[in-house]
Amino acid sequence: MDISVEQGHFRVLEDIARELSGDVNFPTCMDAALLIRDTLSDPFVDLPRVSAVLGTEPLISSKILQLANSVHYNPSGRINSDIGQAVSRLGFENVRTLSLAVAMDQMLRAKHLAAYDELSRKVWSHSVHVAAIARALARHQGVVRAETAMMAGLVHDIGVFYLLYRAATYPEYRDKPEAMLDLLGIWHEGIGESLLHALGVPEDICDAVRDHDHPRPASPTPTLASTLHLANLLAGADHEWQPGDLSDADRQLMNTQAETLSAWHLSAAEEIEGFCSTLGLSH
Repeated sequence: MDISVEQGHFRVLEDIARELSGDVNFPTCMDAALLIRDTLSDPFVDLPRVSAVLGTEPLISSKILQLANSVHYNPSGRINSDIGQAVSRLGFENVRTLSLAVAMDQMLRAKHLAAYDELSRKVWSHSVHVAAIARALARHQGVVRAETAMMAGLVHDIGVFYLLYRAATYPEYRDKPEAMLDLLGIWHEGIGESLLHALGVPEDICDAVRDHDHPRPASPTPTLASTLHLANLLAGADHEWQPGDLSDADRQLMNTQAETLSAWHLSAAEEIEGFCSTLGLSH
């Protein structure tokens, strides 16, 4: 590795480590998403309180209404403009996941990331596809909770988003895609796990995100980690941001899961279409 690149990695990682040990620096939209997540995690929270918190972030509120009025959640076609009814229709977990998705999407639209627009879009598209596939797989397998699987898929590459957002402000990474890809490839899993811990994400999701690109030990019962790993593989090369060949273990896993493909394909396609449409992504 070039010594200047290695020095750049050390500098940004040192700053990020210091930040993760204190107050994590995120854009306002992410702060709102975390407030929404914390509010929805309160077992005694009522719908008026949830609606009031959502009202502080118009973009998230509008996306929630859009998803609640989509064909998938509103087959009758009766348009609803009340945020409380939209939350009731979607459920707290869907609202929590969508809020985080909108915030992550906004984070990647930051002006200083313009040089990495193509890469950030590819990473985000990959995450959305993995989230939808993980949810469909979990429903098909009937062991892991579908909403937990979707959340894990959505945040499994959060380390990439955070490194992009932070590193792009350093001169060592401005308009230097090779240096950035090197940083992301080596550190995104570790930074992602540390970030999720700092944000108070449940331990099972943090564990699943850890080393998600590496094959999992064989188990007769699906786990959140194995579901996420398989969803990451099934998302396919068209939505992969990180170049590289499959390992022998992953190639064998794909072969043994051939029958599973037909079972999740239609369900995942519907999930992907609805989620991408709400977030304004192509799929």
